[in-house]
Amino acid sequence: MIKIRLKRFGKKREASYRLVAMQSTSRRDGRPLEELGFYNPRTDEVRLETEAILKRLGQGAQPTDTVRRILEKANVIERKEIAHKGT
Repeated sequence: MIKIRLKRFGKKREASYRLVAMQSTSRRDGRPLEELGFYNPRTDEVRLETEAILKRLGQGAQPTDTVRRILEKANVIERKEIAHKGT
């Protein structure tokens, strides 16, 4: 299964991340199939290749929870409404 997930790079305590499409069995910093964007949590800078992301999602790639939040915040995908159970 192909996952869209974060790949860490940068110095210690100054991490930045690339959004990448990878096989789910490969290691976190392994070779990606495709780089889809950039995320810097320290400055909240986000650069996304929306066409490539939508293409991968259309092919069945699954985003991780963190990547899903980043994509929802950037309005690339729609937010999923979570039904809360009432008491």
